[in-house]
Amino acid sequence: MITAAAIGVDVFYFTEHHIDYSSRWLARGFAAAAVIYAFSEISGAHADPAVTFGFWLRRVFPLRMTIVYVISQFAGALLAALLWALVDGPAILALGASHPGPGISGTLAAACEFVLTFVLVLVILMTAQEQAAIGKQAALAVGFTVAACGFAAGPISGASMNPARTLAPQLLSGQFQNIWIYIGDPFLGALAAVGVHGLISGGPSRAEERAARGKRGAS
Repeated sequence: MITAAAIGVDVFYFTEHHIDYSSRWLARGFAAAAVIYAFSEISGAHADPAVTFGFWLRRVFPLRMTIVYVISQFAGALLAALLWALVDGPAILALGASHPGPGISGTLAAACEFVLTFVLVLVILMTAQEQAAIGKQAALAVGFTVAACGFAAGPISGASMNPARTLAPQLLSGQFQNIWIYIGDPFLGALAAVGVHGLISGGPSRAEERAARGKRGAS
């Protein structure tokens, strides 16, 4: 759902569908919040390989489940991209992939993705350790963060923060010029977020494990 919304609003934004800048990023934030609200108690509602990687590094999510989640996230993103490709065609689908803004170098876009993913994963980890913010209550914090990152840095890198979300439309549209930005830097940002979170909060907690796995998965 998150990837489908992200691809769709970007396609609409860059074509003649008159999606304005604010709606572009609010839609992604609302989609993230809705997914967390609906599925956090079942699966933790990661929806992003960088987030799953962060929980694994934090030692609150097992490696086996990390692999399963990441495969599922990429599969879901490919399905969403395929649906948009069937609707609009591969050439239009390329507009739905995150890419550096006009005149923005790959290095700057990569640095931007690193910082944005760092912020997103740190917010997720910080809310995960708070009993009052686990699950549905974290939806607003994460949704607002996704939207705010888009408002602040969308013109620089497209504010992907999600390797699956960008890789899927790139693969199906055959546009690979900037693929390195959106695969490597989100994971590096997650790594940095885990390090900073550890300095702030210390070792992993039961609350974080429950947030990562969902209440049912952690029971």
